[in-house]
Amino acid sequence: MEQIDVAVVGGGQSGLAAAQALRAHGLRPVVLEASERAAGSWPRYYDSLTLFSPARYSTLPGMPFPGDPDRYPHRDEVVAYLSAYAARLDADIRTGRRVVGVRYGESGFEVEAESGERIAARAVVAASGTFGRPYRPAVAGLDAFTGTVLHAADYRSPAAFAGQRVVVVGAGNSAVQIAAELVNGAQVTLASRAPVRFARQRILGRDLHFWLRHTGLDTAPLGRLLREPPRQPVIDDGRYRTALAAGVPDRRELFTGVDGVKVIWPGGEREEVDAIVLATGYRPDLPYLAGLDGAVNGAGHPLHREGISRKHPGLAFVGLEWQRSLSSNSLRGVGRDAARIACHLAAHLGRR
Repeated sequence: MEQIDVAVVGGGQSGLAAAQALRAHGLRPVVLEASERAAGSWPRYYDSLTLFSPARYSTLPGMPFPGDPDRYPHRDEVVAYLSAYAARLDADIRTGRRVVGVRYGESGFEVEAESGERIAARAVVAASGTFGRPYRPAVAGLDAFTGTVLHAADYRSPAAFAGQRVVVVGAGNSAVQIAAELVNGAQVTLASRAPVRFARQRILGRDLHFWLRHTGLDTAPLGRLLREPPRQPVIDDGRYRTALAAGVPDRRELFTGVDGVKVIWPGGEREEVDAIVLATGYRPDLPYLAGLDGAVNGAGHPLHREGISRKHPGLAFVGLEWQRSLSSNSLRGVGRDAARIACHLAAHLGRR
């Protein structure tokens, strides 16, 4: 069996940042990426996705985002950036390697790929993100809906919904952005349990992320104080707030149930709809850790402290929401968390 220093599960922004940080400590990571390219989930996001943070703040360590630093990069620009980052990174990146299991082995951990390949690793970094585990809310009858129901993870463009009655579920950035672009060809309602909260994209002539960085809010280690991640506001330059105020799309309380092709609104009104788009977020995608006692809880959530496993000192996480700070699962912040866990793992492996 091949023996390596560190297996990094996932080759997106989190895995690449982890590999870079581990190399800086003289370790030899092997990055195991399930897809055929090292760009994580970015190639599979919807077509119109644009970053809410300027290019100058949307970088991994050691490589600035090319072009105008004040622009808001498109999804495909991020894919190109990550691909270029992976190409110049001095690390062993293996694509087409979906990890299905991690367990204890004789010299640390044994990592198993879907193909049956096994690798012995002295340490493991779980950097597989959340995109592979979309969250579906518990709503009576939703599983039996006879129209089209899909998660934002499977949404690409509004073309397929032209002329349809569509309900978008959610109150975050993706929900509002998808609903706002669907109204150009469909009748759309944004449905959520709580009202949409907005944050101004620019304050006193500066992007919000300038203020987050210079006040220290972006990096403050608040994650340990949170029992669960707080709901994030929609970052808006004014267009989304204006659209909702004008009723295009309109916003309603989340339906209480689904009956066939009809949604049941609070108050009992039943309305036939063609499609339901669930922009309801994601959960950590860590099924391969289920057999490692104490790595995750019964719901599949990692048991950690600022990215270090509570039970296994050789196991670390990168890219979790609020892993340590507000920016932990973003391009602008994942490098800081990667540096912290790399320092821990280097010390741990040195002791061993």
